[in-house]
This record gives sequence, C-alpha cells and structure tokens, in this order.
Amino acid sequence: LNVLEMQRIMRNMPKPIIALVNGFAIGGGHVLHVICDLSLASENAVFGQTGPIVGSFDGGLGASYLASVVGQKKAREIWYLCRKYSAQEALEMGLVNKVLPTVEALEEEGVDWAQEILRKSPIAIRFLKAGFNADLDGQTGLQVLAGDATMLFYMTEEGKEGRNAFNEKRRPDFRQFPWRP
Repeated sequence: LNVLEMQRIMRNMPKPIIALVNGFAIGGGHVLHVICDLSLASENAVFGQTGPIVGSFDGGLGASYLASVVGQKKAREIWYLCRKYSAQEALEMGLVNKVLPTVEALEEEGVDWAQEILRKSPIAIRFLKAGFNADLDGQTGLQVLAGDATMLFYMTEEGKEGRNAFNEKRRPDFRQFPWRP
C-alpha cells in the first residue's frame, strides 16, 4: 500500500482515528499521527521530522495539514530544523490532545475516548469529520462530503419518492416534503 493512498484512506474513513503515541513519532510516524483525527501521547512520547536530514519530505498532508494544526511558522520549524519535541511541547503547540503519565493510562484513555465517540450519532460524527476535512482537502473533500450527503439523501422518504417515481415511470410528488431553511 502506497503511503499516500494510506493517508487518503485515513482521511476519507468516516470513523475518527485516534493515535496513541508511546515512544517515537518521527518522520513518517509523525505524519501518520498528525493525519489522525485525535492524538493522545504518553509522557515519554517524542515527536519530530527527519525528512530533510535524509533527503526526503512530505510536501502533501505532512506539510500542509501540519501547518493547519500547529500554524505555518511552527510547521516550518518542525520540517526545516528537524528537532525533537517532548510530549508536553507537542501538547502546548496543539500537536496532541492530551498527555498521559503511563502507557497503561494512554491505552485506557484511548479506549475511553473511542467509547465516548461511539455513544454519539454515527452520521453526525461522519459529517463532522467530512466537514473538518473538506476545508483542507479542497475539491476532493467536497466530493467526499457530497457523496456522503447523497447516500444519506437516498435513505430519506424524499429520496425514496424520487427513485420510486422514476422506477414507476411517474412524476414525483414532493409536495409532502417541506422546504427547510
């Protein structure tokens, strides 16, 4: 699986992805945790980039999405200087959501967050993720949002009326469906 394809799959997956970082999230591992919807870290987590040191880079989401997470100046610092950042520094710059004292606490918190999300409306969460991504993904993000909206519309009574009318070769009657603001 190509890493760019994996990034696309992660972004387009309708379910939120929670990264649990215990140890090093450097280089490609750093990009992967950044692309996740939420990131939790243990106190011993270390973050940073190595790309330019080894003649590599991620000019796509690894740079652009990182800049939207931590700001342009900080993202450039991370990539240009290739320094390492502690879990606390990552928290302060908005790179992670929370820092936990131990790996056990990290895993427990990750499960708790996942269970809390699972108690929410799946469709609402799906559209929130698509909405967050649409701004950054440009037309591709809008395409995903539109595809999800169309799928959900087809499941409504209004959508069924249109489909049934087409199959029955009659004019649809949409008068029963109010125009909403």
